[in-house]
Amino acid sequence: MQEHKVEIDLDGKTLSLESGWLAKQANGCVVVRYGDTMVLVSATMAKSAREGIDFFPLTVDYREKTYAAGRIPGGYLKREARPGDLETLTCRLIDRPIRPMFPSEFRNETQIVCFVVSHDQENSPDVNAISGASAALLVSDIPFENPVAGVRVGRKDGAFIINPTYEETQASDLTLVMAGTADAIVMVEAGANELSEEIMMNALEFGHGYIKKIVEGQIKLRELMGKEKVAIEVVETDQDLTQKVTEAIRPGLADAMRIAGKQERSDAIAAVKEAMTAQFNPDADEDLKGTLGGIFHDVEKEAMRSMILDEKKRIDGRNLNEVRNITSQVGYLPRVHGSAIFTRGETQALVTTTLGTSSDEQRMDNLEFKGTKSFLLHYNFPAFCTGEVKFLSGPGRREIGHGMLAERALTPMLPDKETFPYTIRIVSDILESNGSSSMASVCGGSLSMMDAGVPIKAPVAGIAMGMIKEDDRVAILSDILGTEDHLGDMDFKVAGTRNGITALQMDIKIKGLTHELMETALGQAKEGRLHILDEMAKALDTTRPEMSKYAPRIITIKVPVDKIRDVIGPGGKVIRDIIDRTGVSIDINDDGKVNIASHDEEASTKAIQIIQDLVQDVEVGKIYMGKVKKIMDFGAFVEILPGTDGLVHISQICDRRIQKVSDEIQEGDEIVVKVIDVDRNGKVKLSRKEAMRDEAAAATH
Repeated sequence: MQEHKVEIDLDGKTLSLESGWLAKQANGCVVVRYGDTMVLVSATMAKSAREGIDFFPLTVDYREKTYAAGRIPGGYLKREARPGDLETLTCRLIDRPIRPMFPSEFRNETQIVCFVVSHDQENSPDVNAISGASAALLVSDIPFENPVAGVRVGRKDGAFIINPTYEETQASDLTLVMAGTADAIVMVEAGANELSEEIMMNALEFGHGYIKKIVEGQIKLRELMGKEKVAIEVVETDQDLTQKVTEAIRPGLADAMRIAGKQERSDAIAAVKEAMTAQFNPDADEDLKGTLGGIFHDVEKEAMRSMILDEKKRIDGRNLNEVRNITSQVGYLPRVHGSAIFTRGETQALVTTTLGTSSDEQRMDNLEFKGTKSFLLHYNFPAFCTGEVKFLSGPGRREIGHGMLAERALTPMLPDKETFPYTIRIVSDILESNGSSSMASVCGGSLSMMDAGVPIKAPVAGIAMGMIKEDDRVAILSDILGTEDHLGDMDFKVAGTRNGITALQMDIKIKGLTHELMETALGQAKEGRLHILDEMAKALDTTRPEMSKYAPRIITIKVPVDKIRDVIGPGGKVIRDIIDRTGVSIDINDDGKVNIASHDEEASTKAIQIIQDLVQDVEVGKIYMGKVKKIMDFGAFVEILPGTDGLVHISQICDRRIQKVSDEIQEGDEIVVKVIDVDRNGKVKLSRKEAMRDEAAAATH
């Protein structure tokens, strides 16, 4: 097969799409290159549809190869391990905009695999993997006709940057990942430093302009080498059966949809479904069961949507822009450093904040970043929160994604490490769920940090928005329920302070969102966010002045850089001795900053004194309280500072002449001495008699 290449100019940088000679047994394969960062993306489809399912079986896998950056993996096995959080989040970034673009009838199992095969340490591969996945599908015979592209938008000094480098991203007050078609935006993931809705809209417009260029490049590549798409077998529905079932269940479903309580509503809907099955499928025919399930879902969806669009009422009786009842409680758990229970309607989160030292930081080692992370937010979604029974296991893609969204929302409001040198871990355990538990985690996380005494810059709240769209009729919903998310057209989460947006996430189930609808949704989300902040303030409106007595106290002191080795000692001997003697935790930075952490103030004070003594320079003329370490015939060696000894000659022990040093002092005695000289080799000469004279003189005045 002949190789083809399309190059796209993105503000002076070239994005290239290559296809035709790698992975030719896949249905489609494209290599995306931006700078020297390259992602190989393959798209493969099963030969036939999977039977007995009513969904599209799409799998997206994204893997970073360490050889891409010229590195060998760490660990015993020396090979790439299971996907890390960043790889998992990138899988979600690719899946979310791609999935809605397939025909609704398509049931062939499809897999997209993305390998990062070259990484230049400057350009991120994730957004290019979105474009590569779309391009690989487009040139293949897989029925995918509406290409999407992904870009990242940064903002520095008020100017937008397309696909910023890592260095530019660090200096940006906005990190926006977005995907879209030539006509509309379909996915948004953003973190920002309290930016206004207007700036967000401008950033989205800016990014969409470049998305259109990348989509044009994909279409050009398709024209050069695209395969003919396979035909999809569409099973004709039995119109007569559909009409009969619809007429039978529509009234009951319409009534069930008006029940406010989630559990009561679910029971009523289940009863309607059981009655339908008894009437139309008494023999439990499996094929008919699937057909009836599809009809039931369509009628349920239509009933909810028509109620919202025609009556402007939602299934729990709220108005379109109305937020459910909110209650908050802080300080619920007595021994944790900070806690909050945030309840909004039938969604409830128990959120805790734990404070630690730099030794508690998470070590990070991936292609994009190597170092440590001092703010962590972990989100858990146990089955009981939805009344289900499931095996408790580790976090899945959804849990990791929700946790990262909440973490991104709170990060801009954290205090800087200079003023608050703690590692902060937030855990959100969802106790009930009926819509937007990730935004409940944002609200609870903000409250729990304030309860823990973390001096955040401002409280943060989050709200989930939805949309119902039928032709020209549109309804924007504030604080959506789980059913409204499932049967609606948009899930749009916005978090921020009173001053602006800190995080944003959007997924669209229809073909895209116009500028006007996005603007309306952002404006309505702001109203809801401000209302939620007012409700949160009733529980706690500012950070507590004192931390929990169970939280470690960190005291920071500075030592000269050239004295760091004195504090650490050979092989860490000195610092280990300080820790053993005091029970504190000590972290030393290369700039000489020393953090001493302990629950015991007296222990911290003792450790500080030891360290200050270690780094203190000996001053001629100063009096010290020293300890006699060794007695010789000619005098005694006295330790005046940790690790620093001086010689008291026998003639300097007292005013009278003595025959033996041991006649006056013994090893282990603590005596006052005065430094009378430090020679060029650093040897210290001490005098006990001069120290005693000075003290006696001071006592008479």
